[in-house]
Amino acid sequence: MSLLKHGRLVGEDAFQPVADDAALPASGAVLVTYARWQVEREQLTGRNAPLGILLPNNLDVLDFGAEAERFDLIVLQFPKFSDGRAYSQARLLRERFGYRGELRATGHVLQDQLWHMQRSGFDAFEIPRADAVEAFAKASRTFSHVYQPTGDGRVSVLKQRLAAHNNKNGRSQEAAE
Repeated sequence: MSLLKHGRLVGEDAFQPVADDAALPASGAVLVTYARWQVEREQLTGRNAPLGILLPNNLDVLDFGAEAERFDLIVLQFPKFSDGRAYSQARLLRERFGYRGELRATGHVLQDQLWHMQRSGFDAFEIPRADAVEAFAKASRTFSHVYQPTGDGRVSVLKQRLAAHNNKNGRSQEAAE
């Protein structure tokens, strides 16, 4: 697997996946499963190193969201291309719970879906082949304007038009809202 962050290939992933039955390394960033987190919460919270978590695709993030800020990385799974639950998980984590760490997509991450994944809040992607990086990077720049507001920080076309109209008529943006 290759790791794509912000449209560029990352040489090496800083997070080391640790199996549920394996000993935790003494130092360094680790990625643990949600099941392990449930069992070893105190020990994992006490580590003085970055912590990442792999959430199951069927987890209701409304039950997990308050804990999201504890993690430097949250990995969400796309077990098959037609299963979009991770889109909802990502939006809830970003928009409702204000998660600002790295949000990574893994599994069936397809070039055609990359734009929508970014709009949902993903900023990192595990992709199947290193030679696909350029195609994925290009897909991330597919559209220059957005129509729907989301938590990714991009200003919708409607807000841009309203701001331009208000500037033309001498009104401030605050007055328009």
